Amino acid sequence: MSRKKTFSTRKKLALLAGAAALVGGTAVVMTGTSQASVVCDGLATALGNNESFIAAQKAAPDALSEARIANRVAVVEEIKRKQTASGCQAGESIRPPQAEQPPAQAPVEQQPPAAEPPAAEPPADAGNADAGNAGNGDAGNAGSGEGDGGAGEVVCAGSTVTLSGEAGAPAASSNQFPAGTTLRVTNLDNDKSTTVQVTSVSGSCALLNDAAFEQVREPGKFLIRNARIERVQSVG
Repeated sequence: MSRKKTFSTRKKLALLAGAAALVGGTAVVMTGTSQASVVCDGLATALGNNESFIAAQKAAPDALSEARIANRVAVVEEIKRKQTASGCQAGESIRPPQAEQPPAQAPVEQQPPAAEPPAAEPPADAGNADAGNAGNGDAGNAGSGEGDGGAGEVVCAGSTVTLSGEAGAPAASSNQFPAGTTLRVTNLDNDKSTTVQVTSVSGSCALLNDAAFEQVREPGKFLIRNARIERVQSVG
């Protein structure tokens, strides 16, 4: 009886050890699958951005469209090679949602109302007080506006950021801001940021080239899900 009982206990321990190994193996597989999904999503988004750009250039071509398309076709092929090397489905793409056109330039502060004609000549003291208050008010408002502009205006809230696959010095492309605009992109997951100029058009708010993306990326990831995009300086 004692021998039978001992064998039963060992069998239970073996079953428990097997179950623990199975759970651990499942956790490793799930973690690996999650990381692979992030990589594949980033590459698919980058591919979709470039395909959208090519389609837009074909729909409304200009003198430089042929050269731009040829460049992006090469980028598309490079992204497909990265998809294959990463175990993703080659050619899978995620097209960005159609972005709204940026609003027209906001008008300058509304013009002050026309001064009412005085019923009688005001006393000297009253005139000086009015002039002093008006001067102080205008100076205070102007100074506050300049300070806010220097901090950078948050734009495209909720947008993700990925890479275009283009080489060269750090730069960005955008469908929201013209060439020459300075943008600051921050990866809120690792608190790294890069400040770049927009040099071309793309299918998203801010698409970083390879050099700029390397400055803010997390190892092994091709997509920044938690990003902050700021307009530091506008054109003109």
